[in-house]
Amino acid sequence: MRSLLLLLASVALGCSAASAPPAAGPAAPSPPVTALAPALAPVSQPAIPPAQQAAADALVGETPPEWQTERWMNTAPLRLADLRGKVVLVRWWTAGCPFCSDTAPALRRFDHDYAARGLVVVGLYHHKGAEPFDPRVYEDTARQYGFTFPVAVDPSWSTLKGWLHGADTGFTSVSFLLDRKGVIRRVHPGGQYVEGDADYAKMKATIEQLLAEPTPS
Repeated sequence: MRSLLLLLASVALGCSAASAPPAAGPAAPSPPVTALAPALAPVSQPAIPPAQQAAADALVGETPPEWQTERWMNTAPLRLADLRGKVVLVRWWTAGCPFCSDTAPALRRFDHDYAARGLVVVGLYHHKGAEPFDPRVYEDTARQYGFTFPVAVDPSWSTLKGWLHGADTGFTSVSFLLDRKGVIRRVHPGGQYVEGDADYAKMKATIEQLLAEPTPS
């Protein structure tokens, strides 16, 4: 039991905050697809300390800078500026992260239920771990998570750092919800939100609120 708990704790660290992205290097050989993003044991969402929640809340009302991305999947390359008039949910995710795999169904549900009404879900991959970034791991993990909405790589976490403005939310798996004018209206500090929990309900309610607002002229 102690070994299992230590394993789960080490996996969960893959989604927690870190001071810097891992150094870039040559791609390592890709493991078999079946070894990528395995079914991870559910991990309880840790309580967000008030200071970290306040740091996330302080970002509401800002207009984030244009993202710096590469290796788009499921779409031609997108610019944030091109999505004005849409409600945009941006979630950072990575491989081997139980919070990311647990949140994947919520992202798929939001995309399924609200895309026709003007929601665009975008997943930005941020590489973690000691091994060099391997694009095949990114691509295969996105497929295993069932992401059919646009996803891209955030190299060196440049967009994540620009959007956080130095704020410490305790995680890097942060979600930003932008209104039709491109203004941040909700920030989930990181970790997971799962259908049936309070964070999921708050995100869903805010999405519906923003979709009901008029499209700016």
